[in-house]
Order: sequence, then structure tokens, then C-alpha cells
Amino acid sequence: MGLPQSLEQRRRRVALCGVAVSLATLTCVMAFGPPAGAMAARSGGFGPQNVLRTPISQSVRPHAVAPLTLANFVITSSTGNSTTHSGPVSVFFGGIHTWQFMTLGYLFNFADNARILAPGQFDTFTDAQAGVANVQGCGGTGGFEIDQANYDNAGELTVAAIQFDFVCPDGTEFTGTIAMNIVPTDPESGYYIFSQGGAVTGFGNDNYLVYLYGAAYVNLNAKIVGMVPTPDGGGYWMVGSDGGVFSSGDAGFYGSTGNITLNKPVVGMAATPDGKGYWFVASDGGIFAYGDAGFYGSRGGQPLNKPIVGMAATPDGKGYWLVASDGGIFSYGDAGFFGSTGAIHLNQPVVGMTPTPSGHGYWFVAADGGIFAYGDAGFFGSTGAIHLNAPIVGMTATPDGKGYWFTASDGGVFNYGSAGFFGSLGGLGLNDIAGMSLGM
Repeated sequence: MGLPQSLEQRRRRVALCGVAVSLATLTCVMAFGPPAGAMAARSGGFGPQNVLRTPISQSVRPHAVAPLTLANFVITSSTGNSTTHSGPVSVFFGGIHTWQFMTLGYLFNFADNARILAPGQFDTFTDAQAGVANVQGCGGTGGFEIDQANYDNAGELTVAAIQFDFVCPDGTEFTGTIAMNIVPTDPESGYYIFSQGGAVTGFGNDNYLVYLYGAAYVNLNAKIVGMVPTPDGGGYWMVGSDGGVFSSGDAGFYGSTGNITLNKPVVGMAATPDGKGYWFVASDGGIFAYGDAGFYGSRGGQPLNKPIVGMAATPDGKGYWLVASDGGIFSYGDAGFFGSTGAIHLNQPVVGMTPTPSGHGYWFVAADGGIFAYGDAGFFGSTGAIHLNAPIVGMTATPDGKGYWFTASDGGVFNYGSAGFFGSLGGLGLNDIAGMSLGM
């Protein structure tokens, strides 16, 4: 599940997305996202002239996240050999219509020809171009998306978050991201989808997490099964089925089982409220707690009717729930038991769960999109009676607890209640989506 597969997936998406999109469209937006404990990479792909620009919010949440200035990109030669690059954006030259970024010995040009309305505002692209100036024969056009852009009163670019993909005449492809002085904005306004190979795609937010160095840039020993953002939105953790943990941004590394032989594979994870610890759970119910995550009990070594498929922590971090594929719920610490389907015949197995903001209820979702709501969790709709193109693999709830999303293995997204639809990866021929996370 390493880098070559992610690159192949990206090339396939680029081929499918090589058309212009409108400002309101958020399709064909891809993000790609090291051994346990290493700083975890990502790169995004857009087809030629597939350009999209969304104004960022001028108000940002209070946070302690230092502005990110970093380039992550992949160079794929015409023969298919790939190399990854990650490093600081050391020099930049700003202009209203032409931007140039120097990083790792490469000079990237972006010309948007957009009409600047005011500092921090802009309209849609016309005649967008991108290229690498210091690579012979690789000027030309390419696709790129701007997730953040701010200008000072003199019209100089001061903040930029750009995803790009362009192909040289000889077939060499440059794909990746450039971040300059960006911070998380638009908190909790969307969602992220992640793949088994570590790819991360953002919808309905500023895509901050896709600019961090992450698991998609390394050869993985095991597929990714869980992702959790940090509380301030400045980073995230991923966990593999071997218990290897990948920490990105301001997510701290507190331990893993990446070098330990497990009785059963890891199937999910959760983080403590302060972001200084995490748990993950194996399919036999074994719990692994690191940092300030307390151990409150497990099902390891005890018989189960069906394997554990996911977990969730209580709001205060002093307990957690485990859910099995038959909908059986196991509560530990201050996690309350509000009901289960353990004694009910299900049409399809449960694949994941999410708690309500109060911690006094929870939902879980089955592979057919059937939703089961308990405690103060409201039922807002499901796909239980609808034929799906691919099975559901995970879900997340809105911050107000009045809606939820779930995603399928092909990247299709289903939204109910107060959960807005901001886009999906459905229809791109994917089959390796592992789950989703709230946009922080």
C-alpha cells in the first residue's frame, strides 16, 4: 500500500478529471497522503485546466499552530520512476498574476490571470498556467487549486496554499503541494476522506491537513485503518493495521506496536481531548493506550461473537466504546451503554461508530449504510434500503450532533441532517477508501 499505488491512483484520477470545473464544484480534488513514529506526506493531483478556487474565511479559530511553509511533491519520470521531495519553501516572488516559489532547487511558476477584488479575495481562474521554470522543456500548462490566498494592501501575496499537477512534454509529471504561511481556517466546516495507502482528501474546508508530510509518501508495511485530527486542527495521526502510528503536523508521537507481532490486526483509533495521547484497538478487542490515554479495560483474551471493527472515546477522554461487526457495544471507563444490535440479525455487518457531542449516545453504521442510533443520537436517514455501488467503510458526525456523513470504499459520500455535502470521490474508480474524519 505504498507510494507506487498512490501515484497510480493519482494518474487515474487526473485522466478522469481533465476538464474545467466551476467555482461551486468540488469534484476531482485529490490529496495524497513513515515507519511508526516518524513525521508522517502527501501530494495532490489535478488534471490540466482542472482548476478551482474557493475564497478562504477571513476569520480563523484561535490556535497555537505555527504557520506552515512547506513543499511536498512527487516527480514521476516518463518511464514511471518516482521520487518524493519535501522541504521548506526557501524563496518566493509574489505578484498579482504570477507567483513563483523556490523550493529544493526547483522554481515553480503559477499564473492565474485572476482579477483581484481586494486583499484576500479573488474570483475564478481564467487561462491558468503552471510550470517548473528551471526544468528544461517543462513550462506549459497544468492544473492547480488554491485553498488559501491572502494579499497585503500592496497586492503582494503573503499566504498561499496550492495543490498542483502538471506534465512535461516528455511525460514527466510534477504533482504536489506548496504551502506558504498557511494556518487552519474554516474549522469543522467539512470532512476528510482517507485511503488505505495514506491518501488524504479534504472537502468543504481549507484542506490544511493535505499540506502536511504524511503516510502517503512512504512504503507502508500495512494498510491504514484509522485517522484522527488533533484538537486544534494542526495535524493528524494515522494508524496501520500493524499498529504503526504516523504523526503529521502538530500531532505528537507517543508510541506504537509497529515493531510488535500482534495477535490480531488493529482496526481503529481515537485520541484524547487534549491531543496528548491516543488509543487504538485490535479486532480481538485488545486496547493499546499511549501518552495521556488511560487504560480502562479491553476485550483482549476474552471470547467475542464477532470481531471488533472500531472504537470511539468519550468527550472527557476517561472512557471509550468498542463496537463489533454485529453491533455489540462494549463500554469502559465513563462510557455509558445506550443500546446495541448484538442480539439482532443484521443485513450487513457494522463497520464503524461515532459518539454524540455530549457522549450520551452514539451511532454506528453498517456496510449497506444502515444507521443505528442510541441514547441522544438522532436518526436523520440512511442508505439501508438503497443499492450502493460500494460498501460503506466509515462515518463521522457534525459538531452539533444533528447530522452525520458516511463514506464508501469508492469515496462516495452520503450526508444527512445538518451535515452538508461538499463533494466526494465517487465515480473515480477507487476501491481503497478506508474511512473519513471531521474537518478540524
